[in-house]
Amino acid sequence: MRIKRLIVGNFNTNCYLLITSKEMVVVDPGAEPEVILSEIIKSGVKPEYIINTHYHPDHTGANERIRKETGAKILIHEAEKEFISFKPDKFLKGGEKIKIGNETLEVIHTPGHSAGSVCILGKDFILTGDTIFKEGFGRTDIIGGSWKALDISLRRLKKVMKAGVRVFPGHGDPYRIRYYK
Repeated sequence: MRIKRLIVGNFNTNCYLLITSKEMVVVDPGAEPEVILSEIIKSGVKPEYIINTHYHPDHTGANERIRKETGAKILIHEAEKEFISFKPDKFLKGGEKIKIGNETLEVIHTPGHSAGSVCILGKDFILTGDTIFKEGFGRTDIIGGSWKALDISLRRLKKVMKAGVRVFPGHGDPYRIRYYK
């Protein structure tokens, strides 16, 4: 699987295209839909899904335009229901397995930054949204945030973030786990 990072919008949000030979997932299309659509066209692969790691507009702002232009289905965690202004095609609960090409992505519910924050785990990588960054973790002082919930989520992620796993956060540079105790 190829992972293409696009930095979009005023908050420099990372939008990711997870691309196999025949399918694609768009993660967190927060802004600049024309830039995202241009990269989708260049890839020659049709997106099946748009996955939002949480409800904040810098991660969801281009959802509708991408869906309209590509037909991709929007997925977001059900705990974000009261905060969104768009109609998703499916609400996530956590634990779902999403098949893309020969790859399987697992949705991990990681509340804390928001009540419905999720991370997306692949074979040797994880997309963490605003749950974890290279130098820290997401804020919990925004509506739906909870330090207690984030602490529990970070403990859960510790079990899957082994040495060698590539981490793709919602903001800032991707990195590789070298050591995690």
